[in-house]
Amino acid sequence: MSKRMSNFFQYGEKEIEYLKKADKRLCKVIEQVGFIEKKLRPDLFAALVHSIIGQQISMKAQRTVYEKMRQGLGGITPESIDAQSEETLQRFGITFKKAAYMKAAARKIISGEFDTDALHSMTDKEVMEKLTALDGIGEWTAEMLMIFTLQRPDVLSFKDLAIIRGLKRLYHHRTIDRARFERYRKRFSPYGSIAGFYIWEVAEGSNRIEI
Repeated sequence: MSKRMSNFFQYGEKEIEYLKKADKRLCKVIEQVGFIEKKLRPDLFAALVHSIIGQQISMKAQRTVYEKMRQGLGGITPESIDAQSEETLQRFGITFKKAAYMKAAARKIISGEFDTDALHSMTDKEVMEKLTALDGIGEWTAEMLMIFTLQRPDVLSFKDLAIIRGLKRLYHHRTIDRARFERYRKRFSPYGSIAGFYIWEVAEGSNRIEI
């Protein structure tokens, strides 16, 4: 297992070996599944728009609307979103509220109130605070942006239903409360994001996994 291309989340032997030693059950899953490639959305604003579009709709609908918007605007940038009225953005198939969220984020980035480059030098807690201060961005959305755009290595989401489902299945728990979740999160740290990739596989019921 070696580091993969830059358009995928970067991790390798060091992270894998750490997690295998940290937890026997996760070790078994890793050995059965092998290396998991997770594609990134490296542009934060485009990823933000994609996330806002996806709120309360299917993944298929999200892809359709995002692609229609990308083609219609000639790209997803703060400038291309800010240049449109909320009514125009709605015509791509989003709600008025989602259009307002996008335009608010675009204006903050253009004005410099929200500095996307500064996020890279912040702690995870600071990044979470900055992202969730944006209109329409909750904790789960911020965590997904931290993983799939900022490549933060230690993000395991208590808000993610599939993560909770995977933990229940892997460790045979009926429930996962916050205290129990925190024990697993600390066990996987500082590579919670990578542990999450394998827990998602367990949650999906992959036929490659025997628990």
